[in-house]
Amino acid sequence: MIDTSSILISIFSSIWYFIPLIILIAFFKSPYFKGKAGEVMVNAANNIRLDKSVYTSLPDVTLKMNNGTTTQIDHIIISKFGIFVIETKNMKGWIFGSKESKKWTQNIYGKKHSFQNPLHQNYKHTKAIEEILGDTKNIHSIVTFVGECEFRTDMPNNVFLGGRYINYIKSFSNPIFRTSEVNQIIQTLKNNSLEKSRSTNKAHVSSLKNRYNSVSTTHSNDPKIICKRCGSVMVERKNKKTGEEFLGCSSFPKCKNTEQV
Repeated sequence: MIDTSSILISIFSSIWYFIPLIILIAFFKSPYFKGKAGEVMVNAANNIRLDKSVYTSLPDVTLKMNNGTTTQIDHIIISKFGIFVIETKNMKGWIFGSKESKKWTQNIYGKKHSFQNPLHQNYKHTKAIEEILGDTKNIHSIVTFVGECEFRTDMPNNVFLGGRYINYIKSFSNPIFRTSEVNQIIQTLKNNSLEKSRSTNKAHVSSLKNRYNSVSTTHSNDPKIICKRCGSVMVERKNKKTGEEFLGCSSFPKCKNTEQV
């Protein structure tokens, strides 16, 4: 007679060894890991190709804003030539997008996925730094894609593949800040940054959820619609030429985001 219990125990024992491997594979394929891997690659490029005596790199910075929300920035590069805010995307396939589009498209083997325009995403990061530093002229937004991807549309001059953004940073050669000002900027950003920890990441995710939950898709039901770019309140405005009503950011002219009523 076949001892089925022994066979089942043997099967489950064999499967048990594969569970950690399955979990590990799932982790490597997760958006979190891909995002962190992309940040590590960009951080390595910064350390290798940018002179540390000229450029200071602050990776993975979480800033707390005056309205209580948080903003998480992949990389901030500070130099006497300006401040560079880098948004990193670790993606595969063909990438379609434009400066004005709210959504960009990723095409992998014929399957299309939309994602938020990273330029709009990074716009909020630059505005957060402006709020903290009070500087509005010398902050430059950069988006870089790492991974096996290819642009299939013409991209703005501040969107790059791989480490090509380094040359863009180096193209700014006119000194803007004195050494003392650079040191003050670095210290101010550090003083306003939250500690790097799991609790900080959880708090940031919670802040994002609260922010997006507060945005009503129906204007008549919730007059307090939040600007998706900078987090300010959207207010009613009217086009002087057409008379058409629309929602404009209350932080105008710093933020020129608009929404349909």
